[in-house]
Amino acid sequence: MRVLLVEDDEPIAQSLRRGMTRYGFEVEWVSTGGAALAYEGAYDVVLLDLGLPDTDGLDVCKALRQRGDVPIIVISARSDETDRVVGLELGADDYVSKPFGVREVIARVRAVMRRAQPRAAGATTEVGPDRYGPRLTIDRKAARVRLDDEEVSLAPKEYDLLAFLTQEPGALMSREQIMEAVWDANWFGPTKTLDVHVAALRRKLAGAITIEAVRGVGFRLIVNESAADSRDQGAGSEGAGSAS
Repeated sequence: MRVLLVEDDEPIAQSLRRGMTRYGFEVEWVSTGGAALAYEGAYDVVLLDLGLPDTDGLDVCKALRQRGDVPIIVISARSDETDRVVGLELGADDYVSKPFGVREVIARVRAVMRRAQPRAAGATTEVGPDRYGPRLTIDRKAARVRLDDEEVSLAPKEYDLLAFLTQEPGALMSREQIMEAVWDANWFGPTKTLDVHVAALRRKLAGAITIEAVRGVGFRLIVNESAADSRDQGAGSEGAGSAS
């Protein structure tokens, strides 16, 4: 899905762009209303900040809506009800107030896209569970995990963590990236909770995956491709699984 992000605050834009890219979105970022209106590339949805340096975001919203029916989600620090109402009346499909989490924005994008592009009657676009090696499957549609065809009971954040790490097996994810994606950008608690959830996944999915800790950086998930080797590792990983 292609996203046009109109945001003048670079740290917010980069954080949002990085987070959405990890969830499979293609994000093009512009920092002014003029650049948004001049942008000629294709996009499926617009994320529009109201506090732009060159023009009021509400005027940009109105101009974009006059051009077509591409969904527009306003993102703004303005939390006043009047701004919300005006934005929606000018054609915005949704309104997200700052501060927000990346996962909240993604959920709203998916929601407006479902409303904008309903499935054709009788269409069959079923997507099966994703398989990671010979033992592990993740059904993202149903939020279910199976190990050796047996369903594994995961806490909500354990599932979210696993779903995130398995998006790019082998990639090193920093603690900040993981906390932002799984606990959202507004998490102010200790990151020790991440270690606890990693230990739980190591214990529950022992042998099927390996979650390597890189000191001072973060974690890397490795899929164990050999069924025999993974079972051997699982038999001896109980002690290591609880270490962080």
